[in-house]
Amino acid sequence: MSPNIATNTAVDRAELLEFLRPRHHAILLTTRSDGGPQASPVTCGVDGEGRIVISTYPERAKARNARRDARVSVVVLSDDFDGPWVQVDGTAEVIDMPEATEPLVDYFRSISGEHPDWDEYRQAMARQNKSLLRVTPQRWGPVATGGFPPNLA
Repeated sequence: MSPNIATNTAVDRAELLEFLRPRHHAILLTTRSDGGPQASPVTCGVDGEGRIVISTYPERAKARNARRDARVSVVVLSDDFDGPWVQVDGTAEVIDMPEATEPLVDYFRSISGEHPDWDEYRQAMARQNKSLLRVTPQRWGPVATGGFPPNLA
């Protein structure tokens, strides 16, 4: 069996969004108040404007950190751990209830499609006081895979 060779593929914005849309597992990196990194495993989608969207709660560290320092990174992973991944750096905004309701509907649609009862979903999001974190990509990539450097394969 031949070894896997690491790859790095530069992509433009359209190719990035095409790569991101079917992938919903990510690690969100924010900055703690002491300057250190804080990592959160998250489920993410891509909204109609090409922003990475993540559902959260206003009191979570990721939301507090993003409010204080909007510079974040999102490492979007493939379902297969050995699959391709990409790091996206950008600026985040946190949207709270009630303004978060319709963006949370869009978030759900980007990941799971249509909900059987949108009124029920909206009520649940309000009852849970959910927030939405939106990341506008500013730089990214390359889309990468792990493996051996080509000179060692």
